[in-house]
Amino acid sequence: MDARLSASLLAGLVVLLHGFTAWAVVEVNMEDRVEVFKGETAQITCMYTSDDGIGALTIQWFYVSRTGEKQKIYYQDATRQEVDRGTQFTDRITVNVTAATREVVLTITDVQLKDQLEFICLVKSLTDGVSEGRTNLLVFERPDFPTIEDVQTGIYVNKDTLSKIGSCEVKNGFPKPNITWYQNNMPLGGPSDVVKIVHSTTMESSGLFSVRSELSLKVMKEDKDTQFYCEVTYLVPGGTRMTETNPINITVYYPSTAVHVWVESPKGKIKEGDTIMFHCYGNGNTPSSVYVIRHEETEYGLDSNMLVLENVTRLQSGDYECMSTDMETYEELSGNTTVFVNYLDPAVVLPVDMEMAQGEELTATCNALSSLQTHTAWFKDGREVSVGHTLTVKDATFDTAGTYKCVVTVPEIDGMERMETLRVNVKGAPEIRKPEDTDIKASLADTVNLTCYVRGFPTPSVIWTTPDGKVLETTSQTETEDSVDSVMSVEVTSDLTAFCNASNVYGADAVTFNIKAVQAGTAIPPKKIRKEGRGVIIAVIIICLLLLAILGSVLYFLYKKGKICGRSGKQDFTKDKSSKDNIVVEMKSDNTEEAVLLGVNGEKLPPSNQ
Repeated sequence: MDARLSASLLAGLVVLLHGFTAWAVVEVNMEDRVEVFKGETAQITCMYTSDDGIGALTIQWFYVSRTGEKQKIYYQDATRQEVDRGTQFTDRITVNVTAATREVVLTITDVQLKDQLEFICLVKSLTDGVSEGRTNLLVFERPDFPTIEDVQTGIYVNKDTLSKIGSCEVKNGFPKPNITWYQNNMPLGGPSDVVKIVHSTTMESSGLFSVRSELSLKVMKEDKDTQFYCEVTYLVPGGTRMTETNPINITVYYPSTAVHVWVESPKGKIKEGDTIMFHCYGNGNTPSSVYVIRHEETEYGLDSNMLVLENVTRLQSGDYECMSTDMETYEELSGNTTVFVNYLDPAVVLPVDMEMAQGEELTATCNALSSLQTHTAWFKDGREVSVGHTLTVKDATFDTAGTYKCVVTVPEIDGMERMETLRVNVKGAPEIRKPEDTDIKASLADTVNLTCYVRGFPTPSVIWTTPDGKVLETTSQTETEDSVDSVMSVEVTSDLTAFCNASNVYGADAVTFNIKAVQAGTAIPPKKIRKEGRGVIIAVIIICLLLLAILGSVLYFLYKKGKICGRSGKQDFTKDKSSKDNIVVEMKSDNTEEAVLLGVNGEKLPPSNQ
């Protein structure tokens, strides 16, 4: 019994001691790695668990050198915080301890490639023991944009040897970038007697890596349209990035068995004035082949298998034959294509210019000969006023006058259009646009600008005068064929009346300006509502009164017809007093036109009494 009791007590003591030990150990947790670009700031976090306060902890940071030695760079306890001197991190590190979250953060500024090391965080507690964690700092540098170079000479088809295609190079990356060659979007690889790729790596003085890759390939005729490019992959914090070079083509020389000629540009229909670019190629392209293009009796030499004809006309429509001659074998091949040059002749507007009287009808036509369907529209002052070849304007006024533009376009071809203008002048006596205010109050010594806008044809003559016939000097005057915009400036020295007089061979018009001079500093009342505004209000009131009168008439008519107030026939009652002799009733049936007078008791009165 005593033995069993002793064993139980011993087991409980062991469990108690084990629990106390587990509770009493300080623990440190850190990430496996921290990744950062060269030149940026790195933060390495050390998480610890301990029941002791920060004052009971000793914190140290170390890094492991490339030879495997531990080098202390920071120390902190309850009494001091110290960055070790003489290390590569002396002037670039700070340590921040947050007791609430139990975090110790090591911050390294301006990270360099040599800083790619393992860092150790060591936390020692007075009661919980000691623990450490480790994190690897990884440094990255994006490489420069890769470059690609192709061979400068053509490559002859050869089934026995490899030909150099080009080289790719990427510089100044860390870690080392990788280069992959692509042919028509497919990665290149295969037997060494078909594809050969040679890579070489250089470490620059900065510690960054540069990689160069050369591609050699057994060239076939099918490679003439192949595109080659390089893909560069490189590591960055948290992942991988990729960039590509521009594609290159190689020139493959092989003998022709057929010749093809086509219009490279413009695409679609051709119009006069275009530049046509012909391409003439055989299905072979050895340098010994000579190409010419023949059109009717004209023969054109080619430059780089191209013929450019500028500012073509309809006369250059027809068949074009491309001839290929191999100067070594004198074998001739040919191919043909047909070209049609569409045309749109200049627009012709009839009549050329017009002078017409007010009230007359304007009719003009616009036509342009074309090889395609056309669309014709007329514009005036930037606004479309008519569609079709004929322009018709009835009852001409001064608003009809102006310049009309006829625009003929070919909807099937962009930019194919012709334009012509028609000037229309409407003859008539001058008309002066009513000024907003002809009664003007102005302070003494002020300058007042009076404006007079006149329309009429021929162009009116405008002069400014006073009541005594004195001619005033015009400040500025703008004239068109059918209008004058005249401005006269006057300094106010007293009350003044000025006349704007306009005249031509068909008549005259005038407007009077009255200037009232007031002492300087006198308040000038605001302008009154224009008479036109009062006229509109009066017109609205009259219309409302007419509507009310019509409504009253309708109601009276319905009342007389018995359509309202519950009446079924026409009955008129006249009542003065309750007198038997004075009360009569006129009754008219709906079914007869006879009317009778009844006494008060309903007795029919004889005609003589009626």
